[in-house]
Amino acid sequence: MSPDLLWWFAAIVVMAIGLIGTVLPVLPGTTIILATAVVHRLVVSPEEGMSWWGIAGLAALTLLSYGLEFASSYFGAKYFGATRWGVAGAVIGGVLGIFTGFVTLLVLPIAGAILGELIAGKRLINAGKAGWGTLLGSLAGMIGKLAIGLAMVIWWLMAVPSPM
Repeated sequence: MSPDLLWWFAAIVVMAIGLIGTVLPVLPGTTIILATAVVHRLVVSPEEGMSWWGIAGLAALTLLSYGLEFASSYFGAKYFGATRWGVAGAVIGGVLGIFTGFVTLLVLPIAGAILGELIAGKRLINAGKAGWGTLLGSLAGMIGKLAIGLAMVIWWLMAVPSPM
C-alpha cells in the first residue's frame, strides 16, 4: 500500500468524524475537516493534495459555519420574541453546555433563554416561546453546519485525486 493511499484513507476517516462533529456539538466538525485537509496537503506530494487556494476556501467555509451557528440561534430566539435577557441566557446556557455534556448542550441554551425571559419579567408562555425559538434556531444552524461540512468534504474529494 502506497503512503499516499494510506494518507488518503486516513483523511477520509477523519473527515467522516468531522461530519459527525457538525451534528454533535462536542466536536468542532468543520475545524476537523479543515485541519485534515491541511495535514493531508502537508504530508503528500503537492500534486496529490488540495491547492492552498482550495484550503483557503475551506477555511472561509469553516468561518461561515460558525457564523451560521451563532446567527441561527440568535435569530431563532429573536423571531419568537426573545429579549436581550433571553438571548443572553441562551448564550450563557450554550457556553455552560459545552463543558457539561451532549444532552445539557442541547438543554441549557433553551433553559437559559427561558430563565432570561423570566428575569426580564415575561410570563412563562412568552418565555417558553423564546426557548422554542432557540431550539429551532439551533437545529437550523446544525443542519446548515452539516450542509457546509458536506460541501467541504465533497470539494476536497473533487480536488484531491484518488490514489487508487
